[in-house]
Amino acid sequence: ALRLSLLITAIAVPLNTVFGLLAALAITSGRGAGRTALALVSDLPLALSPVVVGLAIILVWGRDGWFGRWAIDHGVQVVFATPGMVMATVIVSLPFVVRELVPVLRELGTDQQEAAATLGASPAQTFRRVVLPALRHGLAYGVVLTTARALGEYGAVAVVSGKIAGRTETLTLRVEERFQG
Repeated sequence: ALRLSLLITAIAVPLNTVFGLLAALAITSGRGAGRTALALVSDLPLALSPVVVGLAIILVWGRDGWFGRWAIDHGVQVVFATPGMVMATVIVSLPFVVRELVPVLRELGTDQQEAAATLGASPAQTFRRVVLPALRHGLAYGVVLTTARALGEYGAVAVVSGKIAGRTETLTLRVEERFQG
């Protein structure tokens, strides 16, 4: 159970770090309805119960779901397997990096980026030398929160995992099973 929990966390945290950084950059630099929709979608897992997220994964990737038949035909088991548990953990813990980086990016503004561009820096250099150092504390805090949520996630993982002992049992599911016993 511990090994599976650490595996899920090791996959979910880097994915959420990259997705969260890209989403925060898009939210703060974009204009219009797409930016607002992305902000709403990134906050949605905080408004929904994790059990609803697990149920949605089953409805989409289950045997009779939108992509379930395709996955089964191609030999990929999502529900009641590690991929579904990773997907549930990624969805539930995504908002933490985004919520930490958006205020930092808004406070940073574009003055320093425009100055770097005026001095001849490429967009990649500007990101690496101006934006990323300013985000390091917010990014670190978002990663810590995401790691804590990924390790402690129960609701969505309980629905998607099937609680199969030795195969799809995470540490939180094991603790719950021991507590019930």
